[in-house]
This record gives sequence, C-alpha cells and structure tokens, in this order.
Amino acid sequence: MNSDELNTKIIGFFETIEKYYGCKTEITEGLFSEIDDMDAEHTTWNLSEFDLVRSAYRKNGLKFMMEGNQRYYEVSADKIINFKQPGRHKYEFIEQYSETVFRITKIRFHNKY
Repeated sequence: MNSDELNTKIIGFFETIEKYYGCKTEITEGLFSEIDDMDAEHTTWNLSEFDLVRSAYRKNGLKFMMEGNQRYYEVSADKIINFKQPGRHKYEFIEQYSETVFRITKIRFHNKY
C-alpha cells in the first residue's frame, strides 16, 4: 500500500469514528522489535477498555487521540507505517518509532449494531 492509500484509509477511519461514540472500546497494544515477528514471546502486550466519548486530531505533535472514562490513547500519525481493518469494527495501526521499535494498536469496537 502506498502512502497516499494509507493516508486515505487512516483519514477515513477518523472521519467516521463518531459512529462508535458510546461504544465499549478495546485497545490491545503491543511493543515489538521485529516487524515480521509479533510472537507473544517477543512482544509486550497491554489491554485497555473504555467507552469512547471523544476523538480528535492533535496537530501539535501530529497525534490521533481517543478518549473515554478516565482513559486517553494516542497514535502518532507521522509514525504509522500500516493500517488495516481485519474485521467488522476491528482496526489495526502499526507505528515505527526507530529501526527496531514498533507498536501495534488493535482497536475493537463493541458496536451496538
């Protein structure tokens, strides 16, 4: 996927995220050092759940943010190297922070529809 296609998909996601406001939002975040190996043995995972109440693009720092009940999560827009929708109401971002530091963010909305 070229960078124009990637940007279009990411912007499309955030332009329509309001439909998930009020939905339980599950974010699974993994830190890893090998882009082709997200094996549990080599990845550190975190899980967070909240009801999504707000989202925005923070120009200062180029961040996409999602906010819920006492939760705040950001994705660095300028570090995204991959974005996909692996299922209905499921999305995945991969950010690259250095040659050997990557973060995958898996978002699942428990949609009421």
